[in-house]
Amino acid sequence: MWEARFKTPMEREETQIFHDHLKRERLKRTSQRELILDVFLDTEGHVSSEDLYAIIKAKDPSVGFTTVYRTLKLLKDCGLARELEFHDGRTLYEHEYKHTHHDHLICTQCGALIEFYSEEIEKLQDQIVSKYHFKPLHHSHRIFGICADCQKAEKAAARAKSSVR
Repeated sequence: MWEARFKTPMEREETQIFHDHLKRERLKRTSQRELILDVFLDTEGHVSSEDLYAIIKAKDPSVGFTTVYRTLKLLKDCGLARELEFHDGRTLYEHEYKHTHHDHLICTQCGALIEFYSEEIEKLQDQIVSKYHFKPLHHSHRIFGICADCQKAEKAAARAKSSVR
């Protein structure tokens, strides 16, 4: 069975944000939601609902996938999680609260995810929203393509194919 552990000040702050959100939405604090929150906060990087479910299921087999999925939505709604949708229908989640903004390069072949930050892109976006008197609420910059490793593999496969002829 899952056991609570000591939380860092940041985790306590995030937990309070989640509890306040549940209260506003008139939703109950449950041990399953607490477990999902704790596991999510312990999981760095990008995680799918299926991956998070597998981790949680190992800790508490009574937690259902729907509970994990709905709790991830609550984490997103209260600003603790950011949702990244991919061209192939996959959705991954990452920490949002007090995490630095970044964008993503996504390999369409192997699924590699490369985080990057560009001051120039951010400034250009600011200029564009200012020009159009637009109030941005959030943005997501994703570039889909082929990573360096997959490009090397393609070249090696092409060389091997041409040497066979």
